[in-house]
Amino acid sequence: MKNKRFSVWSAAGTTVLAIFCFTFASSSGASTQARPLKSAPSSGYIAIDSRVTICEPAGTPLPIQNSVKDLANDFEKVFGVAPKIVARQEDAGPQTILVGEVARIPEAMRPVGLLAPESFAISVTNRASKTVVLTGPDLRGAIYAVYEFSRQYLGVDPMYYWNDREPARRTSIRISASLSQSYPAPAFKYRGLFLNDEDLLTGWAPGEKKDRTGISLAVWNKVYETILRLKGNIVVPGTWIFPDDPQIKLAGDRGLIVTQHHAIPLGLNVARWPRDIPYNYTTHPEILERAWKDAVASYDPNQEILWSVGLRGLSDVSYASMDPTVDGNDKALGALISKAIADQMQIVRAVHPDAKFVTDFWQEGARLVHQGYLTIPPEVIPVWADTGYGNPQDAGQVSAGQGLYYHVAMMNGRANQLTEMVPVERISAEIGRYAKARATEYILLNTSDIRPVSMTTKAVMDIAWKGSLTGGSAASDDYYRAWAKDEFGARAADAVADVYKDYFRAPAHWGDPPLEYGDQLYHTEARQMMLTYMTDAPLYTIPSQAPYWEPPRFLGPAFGRGVGKDWLNQTVKFELEQCGDAQPRWDAVWKKAVAAESLVDPARLPFYRAQVLAMIAINRDSNRILLLVVQAIQDLQEGDSAKAHAAVGMALTQFDDIHQAEAAAEYGKWKNWYRGDWLTGIDRTQETVKSFSRFLDDPLTHLEPPLIWSYWEAYYHIMHYEGDRSADVQ
Repeated sequence: MKNKRFSVWSAAGTTVLAIFCFTFASSSGASTQARPLKSAPSSGYIAIDSRVTICEPAGTPLPIQNSVKDLANDFEKVFGVAPKIVARQEDAGPQTILVGEVARIPEAMRPVGLLAPESFAISVTNRASKTVVLTGPDLRGAIYAVYEFSRQYLGVDPMYYWNDREPARRTSIRISASLSQSYPAPAFKYRGLFLNDEDLLTGWAPGEKKDRTGISLAVWNKVYETILRLKGNIVVPGTWIFPDDPQIKLAGDRGLIVTQHHAIPLGLNVARWPRDIPYNYTTHPEILERAWKDAVASYDPNQEILWSVGLRGLSDVSYASMDPTVDGNDKALGALISKAIADQMQIVRAVHPDAKFVTDFWQEGARLVHQGYLTIPPEVIPVWADTGYGNPQDAGQVSAGQGLYYHVAMMNGRANQLTEMVPVERISAEIGRYAKARATEYILLNTSDIRPVSMTTKAVMDIAWKGSLTGGSAASDDYYRAWAKDEFGARAADAVADVYKDYFRAPAHWGDPPLEYGDQLYHTEARQMMLTYMTDAPLYTIPSQAPYWEPPRFLGPAFGRGVGKDWLNQTVKFELEQCGDAQPRWDAVWKKAVAAESLVDPARLPFYRAQVLAMIAINRDSNRILLLVVQAIQDLQEGDSAKAHAAVGMALTQFDDIHQAEAAAEYGKWKNWYRGDWLTGIDRTQETVKSFSRFLDDPLTHLEPPLIWSYWEAYYHIMHYEGDRSADVQ
């Protein structure tokens, strides 16, 4: 019989039981407090070993079957033998892990009082037969219990795929014979990840030839498993995708709700808008309405979807940039977006009467809300977005029933794509503020390629489940220490926690409020400065996320510093101070991290070198590269070409240090991980520095084209699997 993926609300009506045990003690594995279910049996323990059997009754939904397969793999990692999975209790052995819907198990084994969606319980129901029961009132509640049992009793890290931390081998595990606990519903209703600007994943695990998708389905499967192990329930499966892409069906098979990038409402891939077809909701609303209807119809009718509604331009730009009738008129823009939302809801409800909706206040959206120009129907979850640096744009106006779109990685030419940037104390304070305001309907976390930001990804998802980090004002310090202990061993915990704290304090800052220099800023700015010195204005940018037929654009004024040589002169002065002040901090944190390496558990050294040393090296050496480029330009302006040559030569050696650190992070399955660095573009910067060096020797040398590397290559690769396909507007 075909297993159907459920609608947002029909899933809540399916009661599921899986049998396992569970307590939640680790500060780094946040969850709500477990409560006793009912009177416990006599004291003592039961032992589970390699003879264990997993029982899932016939008719168990496919997403639970998939989680049970993961559990069987977890048991094999611990015991060396995969357990048998059976469909009938009479076929089970003396040690049983029972997985099934509550209605399909004996009434005496059912917990009482477990009603809230996505809550779950784990208990021992029959000490004599060594039966462990895991249950939830719905599909995902049972799935979470499966993975929480695995975390708590088998020692499987929810982030194991990304941090290579495998559980220890054992001959048996002990479970209290009196175990009987329930876990209440999560703090945030909808919780999940958005793998956005996925250049590293595309370069490392392309799925184009085999799977007809940008990233292989095997890796998508691991992404979905990670979300579920972190107790998430939603996913945006890629940036510019079509509704029938294969990873969307796979998300449903894993039990996740699909939602959409705010730039592609209803799943309409506007980055593939057909050439010569108007994209104008004022003059040709019928074209966009047909395209929205076609996108809705392209989804599997059984797909579980939280529909994103709104109106933006072709690519992730304001719609006003494409419609002269609303350009410069926020009141008219707000009214048009409000109309689009209402029309989109009507289109969806014609097919899915019980559909649920969300809208993101991204960039101009926040401004329109503050001005009172957006009308959001009460059935739509209003979602505030941050700036890409972990600072939500609600200006203190967040209220109950709203939600949050949050970043721990951000592709904007200045934030982070290869390394961590957003400190846990900011994450804790800002998401905690939303929890306190009861703005807990939704939290979507943008992780870009996930692996570089594994620590903060877990922190956000822990808070999304629990509502806060434990520890009050010291929560972030406690979190750094708990993460360091779990990942690198108890001996290293204090030293590595200090490294993390110093790391987040090391970057220079810009803007108001002060925003960190992310790994992209050093390279974006260094390339622009060298090209400006060699060629002056105008410089051009190649469209990247926009439809591939759009022409190059002029690079306009940046950060109030003008263009061309005016911009260059002001930026030289600014960065000499900014990067000059930051470099001693980066050198100090590097020294501290190298010293802490001797304390790390030897088995965890590869991950330490990837997650800590490479992260610091990329930022430390990139800061120095930008500083040396700035110094070289200043030397040239002062007529000292010898000093400029020396500075450029030193800058080139820093790339060797970065590549060495990256190579150490490409161990095992991570071979070629940095091949897809098309967004930060460290190799592109190196090529520009080499051209700049030749220019110092001979101003008549062949020059780099006057193009600012605006991510075109990244999106060429990310979207190449789509071929010449266009959005359907017929």
